Amino acid sequence: MTGLADPYPDFGLTAAERREAVQGHRYEYPGMDAGPEVWLYSDRLSYAPGDVVTLFVSSTAPLVSLEVMRDGAAQTPLFETSGIAARWQDTPEDCSVEGCGWQATTEIRIPAGALSGGYRATARIDGAVCDHLIVVRPTAGATGRLLQIAATGTWTAYNTWGGSNHYQGITGPNGDLYAPVVSLQRPFGRGFVTLPREAPRVPLEVTPPPASAPRYPHMEWAFAAGYSKKYASAGWASYDRHFFRWAENHGYAVDLATQHDLQFRPELLEGYACLVCVGHDEYWTWEMRDAVDAFVERGGRVARFAGNFMWQTRLEDEGRRQVCYKYRAREEDPLYGTAQGHLTTTSWEAPEVGRPGAETFGLNATRGLYVGWGGCAPRGQRGFPIYRPAHWAFAGTGLYYGDLLGADSHVFGYEVDGLDHVIRNGLPEATGAEGAPDGVEILALGVSSLIEENTDVPVEDQFLTDADARFVARTLVGDDGPAALEQVKRGCGMIVTFARGQGEVFHAGSCEWVAGLLRRDPQVERVTRNVLDRYLRPTGEK
Repeated sequence: MTGLADPYPDFGLTAAERREAVQGHRYEYPGMDAGPEVWLYSDRLSYAPGDVVTLFVSSTAPLVSLEVMRDGAAQTPLFETSGIAARWQDTPEDCSVEGCGWQATTEIRIPAGALSGGYRATARIDGAVCDHLIVVRPTAGATGRLLQIAATGTWTAYNTWGGSNHYQGITGPNGDLYAPVVSLQRPFGRGFVTLPREAPRVPLEVTPPPASAPRYPHMEWAFAAGYSKKYASAGWASYDRHFFRWAENHGYAVDLATQHDLQFRPELLEGYACLVCVGHDEYWTWEMRDAVDAFVERGGRVARFAGNFMWQTRLEDEGRRQVCYKYRAREEDPLYGTAQGHLTTTSWEAPEVGRPGAETFGLNATRGLYVGWGGCAPRGQRGFPIYRPAHWAFAGTGLYYGDLLGADSHVFGYEVDGLDHVIRNGLPEATGAEGAPDGVEILALGVSSLIEENTDVPVEDQFLTDADARFVARTLVGDDGPAALEQVKRGCGMIVTFARGQGEVFHAGSCEWVAGLLRRDPQVERVTRNVLDRYLRPTGEK
């Protein structure tokens, strides 16, 4: 006993329910509620002005109200009706892999003059509601406008609706494995599109008592409130929305496209000076990276306020299915060991892929990962420790060497990206290993962990354990024995900048940078404005 009061929020759960909230597999599915239900999805993720959106609805009521609202600095109505005819639609058990296969319910046309952005589609019946998110993409780039890329690969990977995602699932011979293939033709889990203000973020906002078992308040809240277990790990509501609304509220002209647009419509990048990625942005295809690399080479600037650039994926069926074998790639991915082995869906730093994330964004997820949640540095740094305060990104912030940027708003976590580095004369320098770009400058550096490492807490009371560390060790070192784990289990999170070709990249490698914008942290806001203002200037200007 520590003698200290339990600092964690109380969501009214028993100890057994708290354990189930973390260790159990809960997901949304048709018929899960005793009362009324309504579910909604669209035929695609993004649309151009003038396109027709096909909506698929399953409802226990014969009439459904529908509204579509642009979710920007202002909530702008696009479409509203109270009388769409609907019905309950049969859903296959493997819908999370193969799609729901519902019959189309209705169509709406995006007006020719619709602004680019995220549009929340809400279906309602008496006693039930379902939110969906569609993106209206721009038709062409324009000088002075930002292009934000929604992290749709990560939304897809974490979506729990129907039973399986890239983390847990109902697939495999015993019906208990994560799915290497998941469908986009299904609703989003509850909390991916909208959230109440009280919904916890992943990083701990309490100081855990010594020698206490790790706790995960966001999962406990989700269990108690009936939201997806993964709501805080991905989605418009937790991440992308906060930057988009902040940018518009601060006078920036911002358009929105999806990662899928990067692959299927890379010409959308033409005309923009600055591309923005935010939040938890973990899953990318080879083609998406090609689009960004070409953009930077020809003079584009990338402002990445995001963390955990970890997994290569592949898209099938015109983007309706996402493939990522992850930990099982060497055993199960049909491309492993073939002439197309570089497209194996594993970590970017794996030798069979040979394209470290740092080559595109300057940092690698396998040199970073967890901080501020569970048993990974739960009392660690909440902000970025500053090493080069004279850099242009920090102008006007008043930051000094050794200060913490964003500690009050908790911007450092819950997953971060880093590089192999050395400290010389009190300053971090990249060693050049694992794809670190030439001339990369490390502006800030904090520590993270790949292991919930605590000899006082039994492994069965941990959620993260050492599984990711063992995977990274097998991938990068060749085995997962004690010596290999020692090489990989300690990570870091960084802010870096570097030039490539005619362009430039700024990368604050943390999922939680948007928390600083949401919580109106003046130093985080100033750094964000410094980066955006510089990167919006015409090519060649500094």
